[in-house]
Amino acid sequence: MNSDHKALEQEALESLDPMAAVPKLAGPIGRVIGWVDTCFLTLAVVALVAIAVTVLLQICSRLFLPFSIAWTEELSRYLFIYMVALSVGVVLRQHRNISVELFHHLLGARMQAAFQVLICALIGLFAFLVLPYAWQYAQNGAWQTSPTLHVPMLYIFFSTVVTFALLLVYSLLGCLEGIIAMCRSSASLQEL
Repeated sequence: MNSDHKALEQEALESLDPMAAVPKLAGPIGRVIGWVDTCFLTLAVVALVAIAVTVLLQICSRLFLPFSIAWTEELSRYLFIYMVALSVGVVLRQHRNISVELFHHLLGARMQAAFQVLICALIGLFAFLVLPYAWQYAQNGAWQTSPTLHVPMLYIFFSTVVTFALLLVYSLLGCLEGIIAMCRSSASLQEL
């Protein structure tokens, strides 16, 4: 029953996203990666909930208090930046980023894996090239503080380093999964 349910779930996912046919890493490594994914997604959801609470606080202060709280707009902006930065790797791994799907459904399993390797390699190359500049950008914030929260801007600018570092790591992971899928026999790809 459980394997039938899993097969139906995989088939439904593939009908929505043809690139989901490329299998993810399994075993202990796959479980660790899944745990790391869950941690990043949990942090992103916490940031989203904090944005909602901050915006509600801002609205309530404008409606019910004789003054408005100045730092809420700034905090919500920073939370949004980190929400995106923390979720970007998982979004890439789950193929939830914006893409044009004109021909994915026409590709066989090996070609889908090769396409994943190509896309992940290009994203990884871009992240690798931009990462040193992101670090330089983050260091510019060392002597600045935010206007209302008085937080060193290094922590805010560091979100660019987090973004491109996670893109680099997850693109390498996507390349590895694609290469493994390309090396497997066609019969084993159909079983997964």
